[in-house]
Formats: sequence, C-alpha cells, structure tokens
Amino acid sequence: MKVIIHNISNYYSSYYLHGLIKVHESHFSASKEFSSFNNRGYIVFEINGKLGVIDNHDPIGVNEELYEKSDFYFVTNKVKGNPSYEREKVFPLFPHYPIDVRSSYLKLFGIHPFLKLRPIDFLKELYAQSLRPLYNSEQFQYHGSNYVFFSGSIWKKEPFANQLRATFIQACKDHPMINFEGGFVERKDGQHGGYDHLLNTKKYKPREFASLSRQSRIIFNNPAVLGAVSWRLAESQNLSSFVLSFPFDIHLPKYPLHGEEIHMINSLEEISESIDYIMKNDSYHQKISKGGKLFFDKYCTPEKQINFVLNYFQ
Repeated sequence: MKVIIHNISNYYSSYYLHGLIKVHESHFSASKEFSSFNNRGYIVFEINGKLGVIDNHDPIGVNEELYEKSDFYFVTNKVKGNPSYEREKVFPLFPHYPIDVRSSYLKLFGIHPFLKLRPIDFLKELYAQSLRPLYNSEQFQYHGSNYVFFSGSIWKKEPFANQLRATFIQACKDHPMINFEGGFVERKDGQHGGYDHLLNTKKYKPREFASLSRQSRIIFNNPAVLGAVSWRLAESQNLSSFVLSFPFDIHLPKYPLHGEEIHMINSLEEISESIDYIMKNDSYHQKISKGGKLFFDKYCTPEKQINFVLNYFQ
C-alpha cells in the first residue's frame, strides 16, 4: 500500500509519521494545496485516491478546510461533547507522545523543509525533536520502589486540573512510605494560583523527565488543557508504569480497564486513599503496571495505530 504525504508535519505528529514510515512505503508530495499546513500538527496523506488527516492539536475542533477535503479525519483529542468532533468522518485515536524522528523526517522530506519553511522554524523543529526520546518498544520492567516523581505546569484556565495535581503532589509529600521528587513548574508570570508551597525550582529536560518517570512507582494522569490527553500517558504505559488516572474527557477507540490496565478515580477525596492502597499492595501495583503495558503494546504503538488508521482505507 503506497502512502503519499502532502505536507511537512511538525513534532506534534512525529509518532504517527514514524508509524507511517515503518508500516508502509511513504512518499512526500510537495502539494501547494496543503502547503499552509506545513510545520503544523497535521499529517495530510493519501491512499488509493482517498484523503486522510491526522490531527494532533488541542481539542479546539476540526480544521474545516481539511475536514471538507478529507475522506477520513483522525483526531488524537476527540473531546466529548464538542459538536465539531461529532461528525461521521471524525474518528478517535489512541494516546501517543512526540518522539525524535529527525533521521526519517529528513529522509522523507529531503530538501523541502529548507525550501518551504522559514529557516528559524526549521531549526526550531529540529531542536524540538532533539529534546524528545527516540521511540523504542520497551520490554516490561517492573518498578516497585517507593520513589514517586511528578512535575507539571500550573494552567491559568484549568483550575480543576491544577487542584487535582496539587492534591496528588501534597498527598505524595505527606505519605510516610513515599520518597517524592517534583512539584509544580514555576510560571514566568509568577501567577501560581496559591500553590507556591508546591513549586519545584528544578527544571527537567524531556529525556530526564522520561528517565525519572520510568523510576516512579505512580504516574498521575488527568485531563490536560481543554480536556486533551496528556502525552505522559502513552509514554508511561510504554515504560511499564502504574497509571493513576481521572476519567478521560476524550473519546478513545477503546479504554483501558480499571483494575486491570489502569487505576481510575473520580474525586479528589480518592487520591490520598488510592495512593495509600497502591503503596501497600505490591501485587495489585504489579498487575496494573503489566496490564497497562499490554494495553499499550496491543493498541498504542506507532505501528498498531497506523494499521488501525489504514483499516479505514481498505
């Protein structure tokens, strides 16, 4: 099956670009029609005369121009209740995370990024990718220590998400069995919403962040900006991490099962008691860690997701 890619995607789409290149013969066509989508979080591609779009943006609705032109419109953040996404050509994808694909990016797009992107934008794209990890299909490795790592932003327009994160951080700091590292990242504007006592002055580069997350006994997942799924989720499950999660605000083709592949909670009050249970029950902790990794391997790898997408073109 030949795949023709019509735009130069950015690192938001690197996971799916990697999958397309791995699964099928992919070629780049420097299409003027889709040049305005260069260096953005879309992949516009064609198979057997049918047009597909993979949209990796925050959940602000579909791009109407691309939706009208496409036969299939795939969304990584198909947020629930948004009418823009509740249309027949819109399909959800599984969680993903940006990766370093500089080698295949340059091989696929050749000289076109030099010709079609501003030099500063091209350099920023290469730099952004350089900060991301290379993709590896990790082997299951159990992490049963008492170390917990969490570092996250304070979002100005997401007070409930901030409250969830603050409650998790404080509960970890207070738990006698936990060796905690992290906290909130300082905002440049100094507006910390009353969480100054939970700030962490240390900053982590993406690869160090991934390394510390790999060691963490618990990964906390909650809806991100506008209800988007966090990049942390898929990467954590690939690393065999135990994920403690609030309900998803987005549609997924299939959800991980509570008590088997993820541990779901529904209220602030559950955070502390869930942490205590997780710290004291190694067998349950190992079960969820392994179940989450199996879910990732079955549905979320770049190759599995691209095969999921390409099935619509059969």
